[in-house]
Amino acid sequence: MQLGGIHHLTAISAKPRDNLAFYTGLLGMRLVKKTVNQDDVSAYHLFYADGKANPGTDLTFFDFPAAPEQRGTNSISRTGLRVAGEKTLGYWRDRLKKAGAVARDIVEVDGRLTLPFEDGEGQRLVLIDDGGKGTASPWERSPVPAEHQIRGLGPIVLTVHELSRTAFVLTEVMNMRRVREYVAHGAQIHVFEMGEGGPAAELHVIEDKGSPMARQGAGGVHHVAFRTPDEAQYHAWTQRLNELRVPNSGEIDRFYFRSLYFREPNGILFEIATDGPGFATDEPMETLGEKLALPPFLEPRRAAIEAGLKPIT
Repeated sequence: MQLGGIHHLTAISAKPRDNLAFYTGLLGMRLVKKTVNQDDVSAYHLFYADGKANPGTDLTFFDFPAAPEQRGTNSISRTGLRVAGEKTLGYWRDRLKKAGAVARDIVEVDGRLTLPFEDGEGQRLVLIDDGGKGTASPWERSPVPAEHQIRGLGPIVLTVHELSRTAFVLTEVMNMRRVREYVAHGAQIHVFEMGEGGPAAELHVIEDKGSPMARQGAGGVHHVAFRTPDEAQYHAWTQRLNELRVPNSGEIDRFYFRSLYFREPNGILFEIATDGPGFATDEPMETLGEKLALPPFLEPRRAAIEAGLKPIT
């Protein structure tokens, strides 16, 4: 049983209209699903991804009217977005700074060129040169040229109070491999990989015993999800967590994928999610994200749900 890499990452926005403009207009990602939080239908759940909505490319946002995140330990502290090549990072540096975004300079970290930046709510992001390895599915209607588009997620950075407890779950429960350490931004960072490895399949973990605990809010991350290829392995992960007595949500059908949630020992919410059936289950691939999509169990409530949502376009 091997997790295949990062499946998606879900963050929080209190400004969904600005969020949509930033991620589709400036970052050029495709809105592949405009739906609602299935546990709170008063909130949008927006999914941005590559041109074909491939698993591993989804950066998603809950529309919660929350106060800004209070940064600290026991949180997901930076989200990696993969791009290809030094020239592309130069393109993004210029594009972000011209738009007035908070962006730093290109710097080499862990042997890869990186460009840290933030969205308008302080969401901490970093563009990472993945060397162009693997397939890419550019979106033909993106304002960003195909060769410079965001290719997918990873690595994801966690900051935790006690490294040993998180490391135990990553390696002994989730079968990740502890592969190396490096120093950056004044911190010792520990790298764990899954599946075939590489930036799309890495967690980078920082131990921080001195900072207060983060308080989740707008501009922060809600959870990170990891890929499992099919229903059989998904059920096997459920069985594994139960056998190891890891408290978990039980199996949840999110319609576009199957989910299993649990918290690692420092309190960060993890999810294991299936690669399928995917976002084209209820919409044609060509028109993904253009209308409000609801899973079948919410469809009878469409009129009431739509009435409770504010327009974002």
